[in-house]
Amino acid sequence: MSDSFRSNRHDYIFTSESVAEGHPDKVCDQISDAILDAMLTVNPHARVAVETLATTNTVVIAGETRGAESVTKAQIEQIVRDKVREIGYMQKGFHADNMDVYVHLHSQSADIALGVDSAGDKDEGAGDQGIMFGFACNETEALMPAPIQLANRILLNLSRARHSGAAKGLGPDAKSQVSLRYENGKPVKATSIVVSTQHDEGLTQKQVREIVRPYVMEALPKGWMCDEAEFYVNPTGQFIIGGPDGDTGLTGRKIIVDTYGGAAPHGGGAFSGKDPTKVDRSAAYMARYLAKNVVGAGLADRCTIQLSYAIGVSKPISFYVSTDGTGRVDEAKLEKFLQETVDLSPRAIREYLGLNRPIYARTAAYGHFGREPDAQGGFSWEKLDLVATLQEHFRITQGAKVASVVA
Repeated sequence: MSDSFRSNRHDYIFTSESVAEGHPDKVCDQISDAILDAMLTVNPHARVAVETLATTNTVVIAGETRGAESVTKAQIEQIVRDKVREIGYMQKGFHADNMDVYVHLHSQSADIALGVDSAGDKDEGAGDQGIMFGFACNETEALMPAPIQLANRILLNLSRARHSGAAKGLGPDAKSQVSLRYENGKPVKATSIVVSTQHDEGLTQKQVREIVRPYVMEALPKGWMCDEAEFYVNPTGQFIIGGPDGDTGLTGRKIIVDTYGGAAPHGGGAFSGKDPTKVDRSAAYMARYLAKNVVGAGLADRCTIQLSYAIGVSKPISFYVSTDGTGRVDEAKLEKFLQETVDLSPRAIREYLGLNRPIYARTAAYGHFGREPDAQGGFSWEKLDLVATLQEHFRITQGAKVASVVA
């Protein structure tokens, strides 16, 4: 969403969508990141770029790797089958045990390796050129935009209920869409909610609606449920054939779902299947970390950060901060201080956030941002450990005030 949209509109409706772990594209993201984790387990500095395609009873793995040759094709095939089984696909058209798995991985390009590797006086360079954005706002306690946070939460609630057996008759494939009304720039209520979920044959649309309802209500703040006429569950009437049997999946096709639900710019690069030398992933995580700490420190209600890199170059080409008119400090001074405080070279980002660890499979469904940091180092970019430094430097004593009741 552009700065001009935000500055000119205070009352509006904004929509974000999410997809569940069983969505065909998310199946592929999870497989790619599970393979990445396996390779980082044997070599924390492995170079990995793994793509996955999934269709009816078939998964194809392709890409480039270096430094994890001990991970065999047989192991990769087993990773694929285990992940598909974990998601819940034991269906006729997509079955973990009897689907075909093809593995086509080859060595990383020597030309790419030449640019990325450190040598002599040359520090490690970026794994590709590109632009990356990070964003944070005070609409939720996680400092995420409310529409995508709620869309993710609805599907996460449904997933937990499906896996536990509390919600019987639902399949792995699902999508959600949440439209929120903003008044004076703050979210106040859902105007419509859409949930499409795969289900067993024999369940009616009305039955599925009532299975889904409590998990939607649980996700929303009290009083935020939309009118009944705007609550859409499986609008086509039925959703029996799902997952890769119903629609081909590819790694990296849900980049807006993975990030901010369209409420902030996106540089275009996908995350899953890429080791952290790829700045598409690592620099996007760092940009989120910086933006979140800016908002968490109370320096702004909203913060967008852009980084750009050139392949093989060990420093950002540019660094940009926008607080969209909500800042309490000068943006140019904030830009300068952040660059002086945190080394934004690809190597330093990996070290600062501890990214050379097998922490990625858990990121591949329900969003890379707005999650809780874990004891194993996952979601380290969600930490608020720069807040005190920012507050001390800019003499800010008040932290972020969450503008809504979205926890």
